Amino acid sequence: MSRRPFHPVRLLASALAAGALLTTAACSDGGGSDGASDTAAEQAGIAERNAAKQTPSGSPSASPSASPGTLTESGARAALLTEADLEGGWNRVQGADKWRDRLLVGEVDVAAFLSAKAEAAECQQLIDGLYRDNLLGEPSGPSALAGFEQGDSRLLEQVAGYDRAGLDDRLKWLDSLPQTCDEFTVTDSDGNKRTVQVTEASVPDVGDAREGVHVTVQGSADATPVTLTLDIAAVRVGTSALTITSGGLDGGQASSVERGVRQGTERLQTVLDGGTPSPQPTNLD
Repeated sequence: MSRRPFHPVRLLASALAAGALLTTAACSDGGGSDGASDTAAEQAGIAERNAAKQTPSGSPSASPSASPGTLTESGARAALLTEADLEGGWNRVQGADKWRDRLLVGEVDVAAFLSAKAEAAECQQLIDGLYRDNLLGEPSGPSALAGFEQGDSRLLEQVAGYDRAGLDDRLKWLDSLPQTCDEFTVTDSDGNKRTVQVTEASVPDVGDAREGVHVTVQGSADATPVTLTLDIAAVRVGTSALTITSGGLDGGQASSVERGVRQGTERLQTVLDGGTPSPQPTNLD
């Protein structure tokens, strides 16, 4: 959380108030009695102590280590990306919570792994998480989704509150996938096989923690060879997080994901700080 801004106007007003009290006391009783002077001095001391409370060092909430606020339902919705944040012809659409890609349905071929069950289970979590849009697990707090389309490509963002320990575990899991699940095979209910490859993806240095992966799924649709390409990024801010998944059969959308991560993290941070995100992007190059 950013440090509370210093307010010199408040200090000046307090100093002026103390000066006014002293002037009033000095003018009373034709030059001021000891009692009036004592009262004025006491009032001036109070004013000075009040002024000191307004300084960054005197305010507990000004600590740079203060944790972000708690995400609310309305806050999660306000933190979602807008078309202006993404640009590039992305249009927001309804029904994103019902998006599902059949190429992500299937069972991981256990026999292909050296440590068969353990590694295969990790890769199965990836495939299932991409299909169900819950790569970071089920939220323990408020959650909101936004979906965008650009031609045949899609971009899905989720903003949600999580259990901190579970969230950190899922981010570590995402980080391990390019090594554990670099390439594996998925078989669907009809016996069709698909090859899945997972590689690292860079994520802007924003938020408290972040991870990204690039996933391709090679299979077929209507007897035609196709490749589904997805760019995925997750960013934690306190106990909240945003996840962006984008791509399609036309290729990945790494640049849009990067832009969405920057804008989305700023919007989420603003909400957690108690503010309202700007309707226009504010941190563009």
